[in-house]
Amino acid sequence: MAQYEAEDAPRLGGGQKLTLLDATAQSIGFVGPVFSIAFLVPLLVGIISATGRGAGNAAPLAVVLASIGVLGLGWIISEYARRISAAGSIYDYISDGLGPRVGGTFGLVYYVGILGLGAGLSVLIGGTIHDTLEGEFGNALLSEGLWDVVVLVLVAAILYFGVAVSTRAQLVLALLSIATVFLFAVYVIIRVGGDNDVVQALSPSSSPTGMSGVLFGVLYGVLLFTGFETSANLGEETAHPKRDIPRAVLISVLLVAGFYFVVSYAQVAGFGFDLDRMAENAGAPLFALASPSEAGGFGSDLVRQLLEIVVVLDMLAVLIGVSVAGSRGLFALARDGRLPATLARVSPRSTPLNATILVLLVYVAVLFVTLFVPSFVALPELPHYFAVFSWFSTLGSFSLAAIYLVLSLGALRGLSDHPRIWAVWLAVLVSVLVTGAAIFGAVYKVQAPTIYAVWTAIGVLVVGVILSFVAPGRPPTGHEWDDLTEADQGPMKL
Repeated sequence: MAQYEAEDAPRLGGGQKLTLLDATAQSIGFVGPVFSIAFLVPLLVGIISATGRGAGNAAPLAVVLASIGVLGLGWIISEYARRISAAGSIYDYISDGLGPRVGGTFGLVYYVGILGLGAGLSVLIGGTIHDTLEGEFGNALLSEGLWDVVVLVLVAAILYFGVAVSTRAQLVLALLSIATVFLFAVYVIIRVGGDNDVVQALSPSSSPTGMSGVLFGVLYGVLLFTGFETSANLGEETAHPKRDIPRAVLISVLLVAGFYFVVSYAQVAGFGFDLDRMAENAGAPLFALASPSEAGGFGSDLVRQLLEIVVVLDMLAVLIGVSVAGSRGLFALARDGRLPATLARVSPRSTPLNATILVLLVYVAVLFVTLFVPSFVALPELPHYFAVFSWFSTLGSFSLAAIYLVLSLGALRGLSDHPRIWAVWLAVLVSVLVTGAAIFGAVYKVQAPTIYAVWTAIGVLVVGVILSFVAPGRPPTGHEWDDLTEADQGPMKL
């Protein structure tokens, strides 16, 4: 494949540089904490998991333990971000630790996984808007397909006008949704009053299967943080990347962890620590708690509708974040000669033009398959758009968890010159344990057709290995050392 010489390689950002706030918005926007916590607490608890095991009423404890593991991984990424800033930073980090062939191979897996997450989410948002309007007001206004088109046009416009617009859009959407759900969770905790029991929520004995159940909750809990690292993809578009990207990664993990702890506790406490009651509302327990008191909730029809709206807003923030990260990653792979060079074309607004177009085309293709091939990855008793999202989210989650594991292992070499080598080993140990658990959770007892998503990811890995020899590319364009002292730079890995 054609490739650029290092001195001629296109760059992103131009004169418009991002801030710490923008970088943090990218990571939090991709994670989608409101969307995740609204639907995935039953997975943590264990009432909808394929294994039938989970943390039970100790779900907040599982969140704490998962957060510690993700912080270990976040520390590794933040240390790399002090050395390397580029559009495809995660794959650059792996290249630095394990060599460019391994980096290019897993870079392809990583960004295909991100594309999968975005494609599944794009059809989920349109379907959710349609069914929510139909259920709440009896009139969806547009068909499911047209709502999908509206979502894609909105995302395309935001991506075209530049990354600053993208991150600010994510910031507004995420802040509105996070603040609303957080305040409601605090309200629920206050209403529970004397029946609150934080000790029970932090006790392994609160799980029906003890500590082993808590650990199953942890392996699902890690998946709640998927995408926290994606601010690193904005390295070359950020004014002070080696200062702001590490901060953005760690701030994002800490803020999301605190939010997850409060809202997960509010849900188990809101149901009176009664797993049977939560199981009756396993589809969306947060919405059940927002229902009127006569329906067993703490809110009203208006409150429930408000939460439904902010969840959709958070889903939009996630889709924007996924699209931003995916386009930057494809751009970086193309710039380094691992994908066709045309994908490295930069728009007049200093954004990845053709890579963004490819991302949107993938979304359109999945939309057409969802609408016109009803047998594609269909799951019984679920809307087709949700089944498609489930399949693609499994592809994305497994791919990203695999990348986290490889990145962690590579840090033993990539950060071998770190002045606190004991911290590197500790972070690697913790992150390997939790990412390995996340991979296990993504495949254990998962049935067809969802399990085929895992095999698809493995197939992409095989393609990546082949491409690493057919188109090995050149060393990644992203090792910028100008704002580091010689002592902080460390040796380049060959």
